[in-house]
Amino acid sequence: MRQMLLTSSLAVLVSVGAAGCSRSVESTPDVVAAPAAAVPELPGDAAWNDAPEHVERLLLQDLVEPRLMEASTTEVRVRAIASANEVAFRLEWNDASLDDLPGNGRFVDGCAVQVPAAADPNAPDPQMGQVGKSVQIAYWRADWQATVDGRGTAITDLYPNATVDHYPFEAPSLEAGSDAQKQMASRYAPADVAGNRRGGPRTSAVEDLVAEGPGSLSGAAAAKAARGKGVRTPTGWSVVIVRPTPEGLSPSGRTQVAVAVWEGSVKEAGGRKMRSGWIGLRLQGRT
Repeated sequence: MRQMLLTSSLAVLVSVGAAGCSRSVESTPDVVAAPAAAVPELPGDAAWNDAPEHVERLLLQDLVEPRLMEASTTEVRVRAIASANEVAFRLEWNDASLDDLPGNGRFVDGCAVQVPAAADPNAPDPQMGQVGKSVQIAYWRADWQATVDGRGTAITDLYPNATVDHYPFEAPSLEAGSDAQKQMASRYAPADVAGNRRGGPRTSAVEDLVAEGPGSLSGAAAAKAARGKGVRTPTGWSVVIVRPTPEGLSPSGRTQVAVAVWEGSVKEAGGRKMRSGWIGLRLQGRT
């Protein structure tokens, strides 16, 4: 009965504002990937208009520490498009506050797409998998997007009104770009030296991760590299995440997908997030 009520609640008409008017979009019970020769990589690509939309009501992460006990983002709108070897997900949600600056005491907006590492009728736990049943996660962050889009990572880039008297690695006696200058600069970038890529220069706004349960999150192999692009909308965020086709997503098969959203303005980070359970993921035309 609970499943019937859940399915019924998802298959509703939602109102979407467009150019001063509104149109009705029917929410599909599953995330249905529309077929395409190539997947779109930009949130505003016209191809998204023909992809079915799934509206997912999000859940509190109130199972493990750090718990989230108050609702923030209530729902996320998901569309998917699949080519022969890739699938692109577009996640859209409302968020009145832009949070894309890193720093002490700051929290940034983000989202993630999770799929089982292996197709299995008995899916792993949606809370980041379980021992012996891993999940693959593609994680996007707003501060990484700002860096990829060209914002610098120096103090004056992040805080335009800040002034810096002097850094030793900028001394006139050090030739710019020389080994001596780079060595001196590394002393003031301990995260870079330690290999911590949570901040600083980025080449991608998306990171691949794997997990076998809460607390087991780690980096994934580069061969599975996902990519993505996020843009601000009048009401929040629109983010595209592209990743290799998950195992089980085929004309004759189906799998699952889960999503999560972090809202920086309410100090969400790590396990403090709004998330979904497993949602069916199938190709258009397959029931």
